[in-house]
Amino acid sequence: MHRRAVGLLAVVVAAALTVAAAPAAAATTAPVAGEQLTSPSDPFYRYDGSRPLSEYRPGDVLKQRTLDYHVLGVPTPVKAVQLLYRSTDARGRPSANVTTVVRSHLGDGSKAVSYQSFYDSLDPEDGPSRAIAGGLSLGGVIPHAEALVMGPLLLKGYDLVIPDTEGQSAEFAAGPAYGTNTLDSIRASTRAEGTGLHAGTRFGLFGYSGGAIATNWAAALAPQYAPEVNRQLVGFAEGGLLVAPAHNLRYVDGSLAWNGVIPMALIGLARSYGIDIQPYLSDQGLKVLGELEHGSITDALGHYPGMTWKDLVKPEYKDPNSISAFVEAVNEVNLGQAATPTVPGFIGQGNAGWLEGTFASPQGIGAGDAVMVAGDVRALARQYCATGNRAITYEQYDLLSHNGAMPYWAPRAMAWLDARFAGRTAPTSCGLIPAGNSLEPERPVVVAN
Repeated sequence: MHRRAVGLLAVVVAAALTVAAAPAAAATTAPVAGEQLTSPSDPFYRYDGSRPLSEYRPGDVLKQRTLDYHVLGVPTPVKAVQLLYRSTDARGRPSANVTTVVRSHLGDGSKAVSYQSFYDSLDPEDGPSRAIAGGLSLGGVIPHAEALVMGPLLLKGYDLVIPDTEGQSAEFAAGPAYGTNTLDSIRASTRAEGTGLHAGTRFGLFGYSGGAIATNWAAALAPQYAPEVNRQLVGFAEGGLLVAPAHNLRYVDGSLAWNGVIPMALIGLARSYGIDIQPYLSDQGLKVLGELEHGSITDALGHYPGMTWKDLVKPEYKDPNSISAFVEAVNEVNLGQAATPTVPGFIGQGNAGWLEGTFASPQGIGAGDAVMVAGDVRALARQYCATGNRAITYEQYDLLSHNGAMPYWAPRAMAWLDARFAGRTAPTSCGLIPAGNSLEPERPVVVAN
């Protein structure tokens, strides 16, 4: 069966996924034959129980099903267990989210990687669970491509847990929600029957770009939010990290491609924190945000070359800090204001943003990888060293951009995680990391009359 599966997945660039994966347990909530699993009406994604969601513990399993793992819409012999579980949204409210567990036939349930996808979307239909269940959309192509990263992890004997990190409201850019969704996904995977995972399973956190946001926030929140999960973690490996979003928005302002994340972040933060952003927008801003309301990163990149913050807002709001609700939100998602992780970390960061059309910002935010600010990432790594976690490895790739750094970072991050699972002492870059930017909170300014 594995040879036939390899042949199938080679056509869709994911052979390693199948060759390493084992059939999963039978579903407790099986989909109806022929049911379009990824449609908005898919009942699996809705919590419809009579018991209030708030009465469940974070990580409790609400529904469970087993289905074929799909790549580019093509079903494979690989089985995946999907779980609807209780979590917490950006405003601290009970929420329901979905994660996917894929078993490695080379593993024994003792070690697993929580893989955080970089699917970056304002549409929950683009989440990895939908792609795995057979969905195929432009915004959902990224989780399919990530099979090339996840396959090698399965071949190393790691079971995989793949959360929809943005939740079922697509809380784009709301890092704390990414973190709670990730931690509760791990909880759910060890509580569900048939996953082979348990309280003794050791976990590594792994993610790039949007996945790095979830990875770092999970590591930072774990000691307080999920201490039992924190005890299971061997470390976190991440690359292309968003630290202080206000800095990133200034960095990409007016760039050729990555400036499209400005309206995406406005929509995501407004949605996540209940902000009415419309009164601040110009006519162009209303048009652009309307176009991207349910868009993904594929709809934003390169679609608005040269567009700036000032183009999106009314003249009196040309300084982003003149919108007090926005200032509050970007401070909520500033990793520099979060707790220091207590487990080892591997952080990789590109620094050749000019390769993707982003240059040093005239507003004082220096070089990065075209979207992520390298000085912010260095500052965060130095902060972790200074606040008690000296098991931090930081690597800066001065000749690689955001997209270019990922294929170089991934095997290095995997090797670093392998060493942590093997019990080897984590190396440190503390004392060797160059200075970075200030990660102080943003300060609101008063709009002149």
